Amino acid sequence: MGNVFASSMPPPPVSLGQAGIIPDPKQISETNNQPIIKNNNPGSMEELHRKCKDVFPMTFDGSKVVVNKMLSNHFQISHNIIMSSGSMQPPGYRFGATYIGTKQLSPSEAFPIFFGEIDPNGNLNSRIIHLMGERVRMNIAAQFQNSKCVASQLITDYLAPDYTASMALSNIDLVRNSGLTVVSYLQNVTNKLSMGAEMVCQYNSNVAHSILSVAGRYTSPDNYIVSGTINNNSVQLCYYQKKNEYLQVGVQVETNLTEPDSTASFGYQIDLPKSNFVFRGLVDTNWNVGCVFEKKLLPLPFTLMFSGTINHLKAQTRVGLGLYVG
Repeated sequence: MGNVFASSMPPPPVSLGQAGIIPDPKQISETNNQPIIKNNNPGSMEELHRKCKDVFPMTFDGSKVVVNKMLSNHFQISHNIIMSSGSMQPPGYRFGATYIGTKQLSPSEAFPIFFGEIDPNGNLNSRIIHLMGERVRMNIAAQFQNSKCVASQLITDYLAPDYTASMALSNIDLVRNSGLTVVSYLQNVTNKLSMGAEMVCQYNSNVAHSILSVAGRYTSPDNYIVSGTINNNSVQLCYYQKKNEYLQVGVQVETNLTEPDSTASFGYQIDLPKSNFVFRGLVDTNWNVGCVFEKKLLPLPFTLMFSGTINHLKAQTRVGLGLYVG
């Protein structure tokens, strides 16, 4: 359901650690999508392919500097400066603030979470995540541009011991009678197999269009995961495996049944903890090759990032250099 909202909305930094908030971009996305109920909850449909997708690099072009400052164990501010052509990320400066509440369920989970990010033009991205009781998780997000709300979303997840039921309402306009509604259900059939379904309904005053998807995920004790989603328009298959403590690989195949068109991607991640080095790479059938490496410059609180992408067929190359402070 994450794709129903504006892609420009960044996830809030919600990772916690012994010293407070850990400003790690990859940990942000992972922690924000981990299931709250630990026993045997399968997570949501949005998280079905999460392990495979996290292996692939998030490439960027130009240069960027991200500075995070922890004011307390519950409050953090950030400065994000991006200088690029705008093909991957919009350039400019953004100021962000995050508050994490005192309802702590584990060392990496605490609620409520308030996140906001604003640029000099007054454009604002905001998000609120809260756990109501023990099983109901609310996620409210909104995006404002030119003093108008251009995108909004409300996600409600019910996290049972062996299933997750979710509903998302996006850009609901009662005046124009338009919006997008997503209802999903993911159930643990066995300890290794999860199956579920998702209904997406987009409507306006004239017409309504809906898509029903079915999905499944098999988790093997041999450190590999196979997952898939299929509907009338597309098929998505993912394979993830952790080869050892240093290497993880992922394969993704996406097929558009209406075109028809298919794209296969291979990604890998190499972790060298003793060298404070992480490398992610990808190759796909559209002749794209990309990579991102991150090197922590200890004992300084700096992380150096380098990104590179090349399309051999179009003869296009993009290079990015980033510095993460905090």
